[in-house]
Amino acid sequence: MDLHAVDLNLLVAFDALMRERSVTRAGLRIGRTQPAMSAALARLRHLLKDELFVRSAAGLRPTPRATELAEPITAALAQLQQTLAFTQPFEPASSTATFTLALSDHPALVTLPRLVPLLAKAAPGVTLRVKAFTAREDAVAMLDAGQADAAVGVPGSATPRILTAPMFSEPFVCVLRRGHAQAKRRLTLERFLAMDHLLVSPEGDGVGLVDLKLAEQGLQRRVALRLPQLFAATAVVTRSDLMATLMVGAVQASGLGDQLVLLPPPLAVDEVPFVLHWHRRSDALASQRWFREQVLAVGRALVAERALQAAAPKIAR
Repeated sequence: MDLHAVDLNLLVAFDALMRERSVTRAGLRIGRTQPAMSAALARLRHLLKDELFVRSAAGLRPTPRATELAEPITAALAQLQQTLAFTQPFEPASSTATFTLALSDHPALVTLPRLVPLLAKAAPGVTLRVKAFTAREDAVAMLDAGQADAAVGVPGSATPRILTAPMFSEPFVCVLRRGHAQAKRRLTLERFLAMDHLLVSPEGDGVGLVDLKLAEQGLQRRVALRLPQLFAATAVVTRSDLMATLMVGAVQASGLGDQLVLLPPPLAVDEVPFVLHWHRRSDALASQRWFREQVLAVGRALVAERALQAAAPKIAR
């Protein structure tokens, strides 16, 4: 193919269509109208001699040829962007860039309320897009595909192309509604096992870290309610006799702390570490480095808060 006949803007349009699977959303992503994106798709089909995207109930579905082209085109555009970015300093105060952050359930709850005002103050023209994921493999897939600039979740196996930096770690607490008969008693393992429990399980497997720890001792608790959503857990506890064992940040972020009693778990449950993930190809980009620093600053603030709480614990003893 004669590269002189290829309009670079068509490749940008192709990349946007692969990411968004919608002509309208792809146009919004790169600042084009829907008719302009439709015209670009028509030119791409003519240039590449393939339908590329076909309509389906879930949006545009890429053809095998489009899927084959996606990775090399995305990589080529990222390399070009990286090359050009080295010659242009990033000015957050005047930037209108869009950053996409992938978050699992818990980090979304504890980081977004801090990150949003931080970005608004430092870069009022910047847009933040959030994408959800459950398994770390999903976050890695998003980073590989260029669908996210960074992701916050639990650590995983080492992958050379995915870089990480520590964010914060979360201890567990047992949570009951105020007025519960157990709220003023020391929580022993026997009493813990005698209660009905709420389990948050985004993966849907019905097994939490507490259950794994109990299984090591040949014990089992009764889980009366399994929820896929973390945000609903504290609200349910305030209106029931269920006990939930949650990461402390989720309780603090719920806004329902005055209606709850926090008790130390009667068995040792390790704190859960969270890290920031990003792709090696974006490591040196000035804009991406700035964005990652904002996210990491939120992590440092959370660590400082945890240190203050450890010095003056509020958990009932």
